[in-house]
Amino acid sequence: MSTKTRKIISWSLVAVVASLFLMSASMKFKQDEATLNMAAAYGIDATTYLLIGIIEVASLVLFIIPRTGILGTLLLASYMGGAIVTHLEHHEPVTMAVMVQTLVWITAFVRFPELKQRLFLTTKTIES
Repeated sequence: MSTKTRKIISWSLVAVVASLFLMSASMKFKQDEATLNMAAAYGIDATTYLLIGIIEVASLVLFIIPRTGILGTLLLASYMGGAIVTHLEHHEPVTMAVMVQTLVWITAFVRFPELKQRLFLTTKTIES
């Protein structure tokens, strides 16, 4: 795959991931009755829910910026891990959270080939 093609694919994937997390964070920032009731069902108050939204956006910003993208990947992966555990704890389906988690990692591997090389301990040289 050429560098230009990889960049186009990676930025397209980043846009998809960003839209998913921005939509999720906007629900936390709106603080309407339905979302606060959903948060209360998980035992989360309005202030904590807002803080979770801020953490989500901060992690996303780090993910989008190329220089801090790997750190952002780790933070978003941790965030989604927490979401998966929360869903499991409340006996709810985890399919969507797992799919978002997978999309975050696929995007990271396309954007940062060195990450894939380090995680899977491959000795192949990285294509530029």
